[in-house]
Amino acid sequence: MHYGRWLLRALVIAAICLAGFLLYRTLNRYSFEEVVASIRSIPPMRLLASFAFAGCSYLCLTFFDVLGIRYAGKRLPYGKAALASFVSLSIGHNIGVAALSSGAIRYRFYSKWGLDAEDVAKVILFSGMTVALGLLTLGGLGMLLNSAAAAQMTGFSVQSVRGLGVACLAVASAYLFLSAFLRSTLELGRWRVEMPSLRLASAQVLIGSVNFALVAACLHQTLAPFTDAGYLAVSSAYVIANTTALVSHVPGGLGVLETAILYLISGGSLIGALVAFRFVYFFVPLGFGLTLLLFSEGQFLRKSEQHKKNAGLTACRPRPAPPKI
Repeated sequence: MHYGRWLLRALVIAAICLAGFLLYRTLNRYSFEEVVASIRSIPPMRLLASFAFAGCSYLCLTFFDVLGIRYAGKRLPYGKAALASFVSLSIGHNIGVAALSSGAIRYRFYSKWGLDAEDVAKVILFSGMTVALGLLTLGGLGMLLNSAAAAQMTGFSVQSVRGLGVACLAVASAYLFLSAFLRSTLELGRWRVEMPSLRLASAQVLIGSVNFALVAACLHQTLAPFTDAGYLAVSSAYVIANTTALVSHVPGGLGVLETAILYLISGGSLIGALVAFRFVYFFVPLGFGLTLLLFSEGQFLRKSEQHKKNAGLTACRPRPAPPKI
């Protein structure tokens, strides 16, 4: 009866340990002096702006869960959805394969608030589609509007890049078309997918695109001390690198950030830009996410113990004597 609960706790603990290990392994590539020098090389206003864009991105990500919960037919206060989203994604971004690595943490939160496994699966699926739609939309536009740069960055021909751009926009458009006119369940082999309403689908495209635009803005601020590239160039490079990783099935998007930065800073200080961006967008949120997860686990444990205590007192309370006749 309690095996599932203990297994879930074990998965959460494993996620925390893995995130800590990956953080150590990533930072271990650089000396302490390199990390400090990379952060100090960014002017204070640029650094503050990068933190602001990163914060706005994580705020935008909370609406992935809010819309996903509505897609599942449930209702939760925004604060609870935001907490589950931030904790799960701040850890999942560092572990990789966020849809899977954050799934156990999402379920840990949402199962306490009345959602079952099917509901959580719908939230995860909806959030993953939101990421893909935002990436396909911005990436498709970038490949069509900046085909030469995309071809140089990816090694594909200009014709191939334009074909990928058209395909990306066609997929996003087809999704909106199906959400508008398909009223029955969409069957894809063994999978049965319920299409969201056009309103929800349009919100997916919009919020997914805004999120990636904010991440690119964060990257642009950390790159500013190392390159003269403007925001549009940085945004195009980052989104195109992500999109080609998605359509070419690169595991976990390996090398996406490196590809974008190498294109923008040929022969420049790659270490400084990498460390600064990873520190702002990945490491700092991970620290907050782990702290909130541990605090939430403590709250869940205290409520569980209090519930057991109250149940025990109720069971031990003597029954009132029957009235005398």
